[in-house]
Amino acid sequence: MLVENDKSLQQLNTFGIAASAKYFAEINSLDELGELIGDSKFKSEKKLVLGGGSNILFTKNFDGLVIKNNFKGIEILKEDAHHAWIKVAAGEDWHTFVLFCVERNLAGMENLSLIPGLTGAAPMQNIGAYGVEVKETGEEVEAHHLITGEKFLLRNSDCEFGYRESVFKNRYKNQFFISSVTFKLNKIFKPKINYGDIRKTLEDMRAEDITIKTVSDAVIKIRSSKLPDPKVIGNAGSFFKNPVVLKKKFEELILKNPLMPNYADKNNQVKIPAGWLIEQCGWKGKRIGNTGAHAKQSLVLVNYGGATGEEIITLAKEIQQSVMEKFGVEILVEVNVV
Repeated sequence: MLVENDKSLQQLNTFGIAASAKYFAEINSLDELGELIGDSKFKSEKKLVLGGGSNILFTKNFDGLVIKNNFKGIEILKEDAHHAWIKVAAGEDWHTFVLFCVERNLAGMENLSLIPGLTGAAPMQNIGAYGVEVKETGEEVEAHHLITGEKFLLRNSDCEFGYRESVFKNRYKNQFFISSVTFKLNKIFKPKINYGDIRKTLEDMRAEDITIKTVSDAVIKIRSSKLPDPKVIGNAGSFFKNPVVLKKKFEELILKNPLMPNYADKNNQVKIPAGWLIEQCGWKGKRIGNTGAHAKQSLVLVNYGGATGEEIITLAKEIQQSVMEKFGVEILVEVNVV
């Protein structure tokens, strides 16, 4: 196992931000993780686990140890008449895993197609899209404490899943290395196509049958048309969470903004697309220096080349302020800011 000094992280974050790590190591096995954690040289160093770098914004160099998760493997643990349990190594590409499920006609992941990043980040972020979240299928997370190396198995209820939230982003932030995630997939398909443009896209595709694959294809088509490729323009996907407001607040908003899109839940709350709010404030396609809100999806902040993390954060704060002034609604940052 090689530990590098002053390692550039520019090619390891999808924003393409120039930053470096004091120490950097790529981990391919639990033995290597144990060796690294047990090294007295790194005991007192701050630690950051890095996956695909698709949901992180570096605002400065990292003064500590960055651990790159390279764990690989997808295994079907067991099956019954209705479900299949699949264990996925945390370093596996998320979309590769989704396609693994789609190809085997296992339902539950199709709405989460083409989300960038690695599987280990899925429970950390409780990633979600088009009305589906990881908490619906996530059964168990295997994690290892970054100081003691102790192994923990966290069940779904232990993860404290919320909207783009989990125990790993709050109480246990930067304390664990996630090695694998086990999911419970369905053999009986119940499509969820009423969120966003999925139904319309299926109609445009002239899909004769609504299957796991056609839903996945529709989501891929939508995401490809709206979201910029980080290989072309630096970005971390959706930068902000969709705000959730109480029904009373929403009723006040809809009176002044009758075209406001919304998604009501069962808890007397309403989710409002942050992208729509940002667009109404005039940010869509607006560029400031080397950064800006993307022309096709204002929820995505981009690095046109040479932007710093501080510049992007400054833009984000200006957008947050303008949405608050216009609508009285707070939009929170989804991306992990380091």
